[in-house]
Amino acid sequence: MLSGILNHAPWLAPLVVFGLVVFVHELGHFLAAKAIGVYAPRFSIGFGPSLFRKRWGETEYVLAALPLGGYVRMASREDEAVAFLEGGSEQQPRSAPHAEPHTVGASGAEKVLPSAPEEEPVRPKDWDPEALMPFGPKPVPEHRWFESKALPARLLILIAGVTMNAILALAINTGVFATYGLPYQPAVIDSVFPGRPASVAGFAKGDSIAAVNDTAVTRWSQVVERIRSSPGRPLVVDVVRTGGQRQRLTVTPELAPPNSPGVRDGDRVGLIGAGAAPREAREKVGFSRAASSGWNETVRMAGYVASVLRDLASRRVSVSQLGGPIEIARVSVEAARLGLEWLLRLIALLSINVAIFNLLPIPILDGGQILLNIAESVKGRPFSTRTREYILRFGLAAIALLFVTVMWNDITRLLGGLFN
Repeated sequence: MLSGILNHAPWLAPLVVFGLVVFVHELGHFLAAKAIGVYAPRFSIGFGPSLFRKRWGETEYVLAALPLGGYVRMASREDEAVAFLEGGSEQQPRSAPHAEPHTVGASGAEKVLPSAPEEEPVRPKDWDPEALMPFGPKPVPEHRWFESKALPARLLILIAGVTMNAILALAINTGVFATYGLPYQPAVIDSVFPGRPASVAGFAKGDSIAAVNDTAVTRWSQVVERIRSSPGRPLVVDVVRTGGQRQRLTVTPELAPPNSPGVRDGDRVGLIGAGAAPREAREKVGFSRAASSGWNETVRMAGYVASVLRDLASRRVSVSQLGGPIEIARVSVEAARLGLEWLLRLIALLSINVAIFNLLPIPILDGGQILLNIAESVKGRPFSTRTREYILRFGLAAIALLFVTVMWNDITRLLGGLFN
């Protein structure tokens, strides 16, 4: 069903990609907070004007106009400095027809904007005299503040978002392999270089390699493994010609010269001078192998993202290579046009991106919040409101600078593509 919708409306793909990745991340924070007993009056996907809002139990669920992020509102001792772990201030003027939840202060008193003494406060339409603030008059008990919980519990809440992103990537990769099979490159020759061992032995374009030294092979990687490990030793290779005839050829891999691509100093590697056909085949596998391959693919994605961040920090990769929301939206549309499998792979990769990026030690990200909570625990008391405010401002400035950079990159690429 989703595949059919995206085929007819690929422009919806960015909403699916952003929405799912953000939803899963915030759901991790929310479920952990609820399980530990922290009061969470709001769960929001997106920022800006609300498109949908509904309160179930003690939490209001919101879908906002800009699906570029989200937040979980939690009761906090320092509500004015850290109104919620992810997001910004929620207060609205008193004249709002449906007021946003007011900040829940440390004293438990509802904070409202100044007004004339005789003016009655405007209450939400779903005001409940038995509910906790901001949906009712009851103060939030101190034991339900985020800061009232022990350090391990707070760290669990903070790490739950990135954990859910990693689980999403693992689930998608496993599901893709279980549904579509494991991709591999068939053992089919596409190019033969003149004067090299493969040409001398009689190999030709289109030959399918069936066995090497009487060991059956189906993948090009299997062929390469046997050739690389046999420099100077003859190999008997069974091939199937394009017409279907089977033939046995003998080839002796030559020793790769020093400084060859993919060859480390001191290694003895065999080469025959042949290349594989640029095609992909699929092998159907059971769930256990799909899960194992899904784990390996998720770890590979995480390693790739971490290596890019490392190269950015060491300036081996320029920040001009980074992409932002516009680039992600463009790639999402392209992936949707290629098919559901490619869109799912993109979601898995973006989910791992979000997980690792959120672990960076920037104050408003999960990694920065984790360090801040550990530092306060070591110190023995919370940082002052002023100190926290400075720390969070630094984090906001860092994220704002990053956002401006990636948006500039996106707009530059977009304009370059239009004019070219």
